Amino acid sequence: FKWHEFIYNCRSTLLTNTVTLFKTEQSTLGSEEWNPWEGDEKNEQQHRFKTSLQILNKSTKGKTDFHVQIWGKAAIGLYLWEHIFEGSLDPTDVTAQWREGNSVVGRTHYSFITGPAVVPGYFPIDVNNVVLVLNGREKAKIFYATQWLLYVQNLVQTQKLHHLAVVLLGNEHCNNEWINQFLKRNGGFVEVLFIIYDSPWINDVDIFQWPLGVATYRNFPVVEASWSMLHNERPYLCNFLGTVYENSSRQALMNILKQDGNDKLCWVSVREQWQPQETNESLKNYQDALLQSDLTLCPVGVNTECYRIYEACSYGSVPVVEDIMTAGNCGNTSVYRNAPLQLLKSMDAPFIFIKNWNELPAVLEKEKTLILQEKIQRRKMLLHWYQHFKTELKMRFTNILESSFLMNNKG
Repeated sequence: FKWHEFIYNCRSTLLTNTVTLFKTEQSTLGSEEWNPWEGDEKNEQQHRFKTSLQILNKSTKGKTDFHVQIWGKAAIGLYLWEHIFEGSLDPTDVTAQWREGNSVVGRTHYSFITGPAVVPGYFPIDVNNVVLVLNGREKAKIFYATQWLLYVQNLVQTQKLHHLAVVLLGNEHCNNEWINQFLKRNGGFVEVLFIIYDSPWINDVDIFQWPLGVATYRNFPVVEASWSMLHNERPYLCNFLGTVYENSSRQALMNILKQDGNDKLCWVSVREQWQPQETNESLKNYQDALLQSDLTLCPVGVNTECYRIYEACSYGSVPVVEDIMTAGNCGNTSVYRNAPLQLLKSMDAPFIFIKNWNELPAVLEKEKTLILQEKIQRRKMLLHWYQHFKTELKMRFTNILESSFLMNNKG
């Protein structure tokens, strides 16, 4: 365990020293440099990077490769693979029956498979370590997820598979009791559970929080930063495109915007009924709103965490997040005491958190006083943070799997 802790510390140091210096220097930002270091500070950063790289190379030299296959049977798997791991998929056609990709993180080789043709019993199992991505948000999805787990249980019992972790899109009220029987702590075979939303089960031992991410099921893309995204004046103070439910905080938000006339300065488009599918036109409209607004308003829905938060980050539009707990069983965990959005807060998300939409007029008045250069610096900080967030999660994910699977390795 200490060995993996050492490797993780090396990786974290390496991540901190490189995420801005090297990753973002390759982006298409034109003549202005992305990274904020100058002169001696920049040289020192490069020196720390080289030192960290040498330590990491020494720590992994001569170690056997670790192979993990990810079975993406929920749309959140695409966020994990394409956004966090920055992996590609072949073929690129999102409607293909079978899609796959490969990536290497440190000493771990990942392969990823997804698509309708990935069904139990109809593809070869040639790895010992698997991560299964499942949707457990509602009853029909839970039935489907359970079939996958029963299939994997048989593979483990017949020793065709040695180790399993699950990434679970949990229920928005954090009612996930159905998976309890499959956890290793309860006599099952799921060694590690990464779960979305602020589940009280989270203990950072065998159950970890995972981000909801962007709505890949609605084809929200991987967004590449551009010079114009950073430097252009954005014509709107804020945006909100979404469903407004009766007697909800979203309705209160709309009333507050109208009272001060700020709805004329913001890109606002609402509907009364939720629509699950996106058209090409509506997706472009939404992306344009994010790109052309300095702030993105993020009222709570069934859960506080929503796709909009991550989508706004992708475009450098600062999320204004309604920081309240929603109804249900989500909340404080054995590790954290200031839910909601614990994962984002623990990683110092540079958002604007408000407890009541009555605070919004003051936020917007302050926004009106900012000059373009201040907004540019804030966009840089947000985009830097979001890249760091994803890279850090990739490293944590890998470290957790290595620590758990290798410690319990029997083959």
